[in-house]
Amino acid sequence: MTISNSRTSEFDIEPLFLDRWSPRAFTGEAMDEKHLLTMLEAARWAPSASNYQPWRFVYALNTSADWEPFVGLLNESNQVWARSASALVFLFSDTLSRRNDGSEPRPLRSHSFDTGAAWAMLSLQAVHLGYLAHAMGGVDFERAIGVLGAPADFRAEAAVAIGRHADPDTLPENLKGREVPNGRKRLADIAFAGRFPRG
Repeated sequence: MTISNSRTSEFDIEPLFLDRWSPRAFTGEAMDEKHLLTMLEAARWAPSASNYQPWRFVYALNTSADWEPFVGLLNESNQVWARSASALVFLFSDTLSRRNDGSEPRPLRSHSFDTGAAWAMLSLQAVHLGYLAHAMGGVDFERAIGVLGAPADFRAEAAVAIGRHADPDTLPENLKGREVPNGRKRLADIAFAGRFPRG
């Protein structure tokens, strides 16, 4: 299923960046685990402060016994559409920098920032493989930490549904109208030379 993508950029960028969007309609078809691992491999190569790589990924394919427990960690409004994805990935970040020199772990200010970079890499690799990915904040994060066995001092950041795009008519009525690639603010509204604008 292809949605007409009328996105345009102000500067000449790779089409991949415009082709990436976050749908809710997925076909539910099984995904080859190799494809998911390829996306996670791309995420593994994200940049991070001091090369600490604080991200961790816990995943389930819709063909595995873990699928329903994973879906159950999402808010009800996300469960409605995400259960038709091919894979769910929960992203965690290590909030502490744990050096190998025996020193005490220290807070890692960039843990969420770095994990966000990894998510971006995953989402772009998904597009390259013919999939789309939708990251969600509508998650029972506390329960996800316990159910998925996250170590102490790890933060649950987001869940990601991945799959092949389906016809929007497969969605409930209240979601069909939202099934289009959205736009972005003008570059001039978010990028400033020298300092933030006054006033």
